[in-house]
Amino acid sequence: MRQIILDTETTGLSWERGNRVVEIGCVEYVERRPSGRTFHVYLKPDCDFEQGAQEVTGLTLEFLADKPEFAAIADEFLEFIDGAELIIHNAAFDVGFLDNELRRMGPEYGSLKDRCGVEDTLLMARQRFPGQRNSLDALCKRLGVDNSHRQLHGALLDAQILAEVYLALTSGQEEIGFGLDAAASAVEAVQFRTDPQAARPRVQVSTDELAAHQVRLEKLRKKAGGTCVWDQFEMVASDEAALEPA
Repeated sequence: MRQIILDTETTGLSWERGNRVVEIGCVEYVERRPSGRTFHVYLKPDCDFEQGAQEVTGLTLEFLADKPEFAAIADEFLEFIDGAELIIHNAAFDVGFLDNELRRMGPEYGSLKDRCGVEDTLLMARQRFPGQRNSLDALCKRLGVDNSHRQLHGALLDAQILAEVYLALTSGQEEIGFGLDAAASAVEAVQFRTDPQAARPRVQVSTDELAAHQVRLEKLRKKAGGTCVWDQFEMVASDEAALEPA
């Protein structure tokens, strides 16, 4: 399975208001391992930054003045992501901006979802951690991902960090064998045979241990209103013993 962890930086929060993509960062993973391939580009927009956006990214119009426009890199970008599953944090934001860039080039370019599947790690995090903050920084702290080198938002750096967050979010699947191919999971089974007639080991409990156990059970009975589930089993065992012939 080929996955592309993707992030963008933009001139503002809404493509509907004319904001544009100014940076794209992608990291390729194959079978949940980095392939070493990345795609990273800065783009020249035809608009100014909205208030606050420039401070978040650290980018300036002066820096971007000699960078290519989206149309100049579109084919290379689409070739890189084509057929992959895109992993994006708050996917609606990035997909909305990139689809807008594609629409500006003409209907023949379609949309990202015509070419790729999309997995939103923000939705995944909200399902796993309901009611908690699920920003990328918050998830790094919660999942033990080091983001101490993240001083500003940068598309390639954020994509690399998001890759680690995604692996941590989905690591339980790997632990129980999902995502492994047949060759990797073909492990020789170890069989254990026991003699049904063999004597079973018995645990000897001292008088003091038994007394402490009874004290603990009595405390639990009081908390439970005077009776507990295990009392029912004791009663059944006593009844069965009384019915046995002498």
